[in-house]
Amino acid sequence: MQFTETPISGAWVIDPDFHRDERGHFFRAWCLREFAEHGIHFAPVQANIGFSLRKGTVRGMHLQIEPASEAKLVRCTRGQMFDVVLDLRPNSLTWGKWTGVELTAENGRMLYVPELCGHGYQTLQDCTEMHYMTSTFYAPAAVRGTRYDDPAFGIRWPLPPVMISPQDLNWPLTQRP
Repeated sequence: MQFTETPISGAWVIDPDFHRDERGHFFRAWCLREFAEHGIHFAPVQANIGFSLRKGTVRGMHLQIEPASEAKLVRCTRGQMFDVVLDLRPNSLTWGKWTGVELTAENGRMLYVPELCGHGYQTLQDCTEMHYMTSTFYAPAAVRGTRYDDPAFGIRWPLPPVMISPQDLNWPLTQRP
């Protein structure tokens, strides 16, 4: 795997090393040892799959707070998506900064989202599916979020949003802690 640091402290883009032959390809999607060698201490306890019918759908920006803060490892398994990590850690030097990366089923690229960072994505094709693993179990009482279009952060989505859940439309605008 090839690990590339992002402008968000602790967030990484991870590109797989494809092993190809006449049957197709194989790649490692996660390895405790390789992650630890890059200072990423991530042991998944849960895996989730999201599917979006329409190109332009936005989901996010979500996170879980203490005592159930979670890190995520996100990958696109069908279609194409623009995946975003937003630093919402109160004492972080990169608080309020975001970075986005294109994940596709073909490139196998993954985004590692550290604890207390917001996560969201926009689908760039119809019928896009994503898979993500988390370091903590889902805890509804710990779920928080911020608006996908919060002017404090200025996230630039590649397409005009076409579908957004009522929950995501109603997250409060964020103020610096």
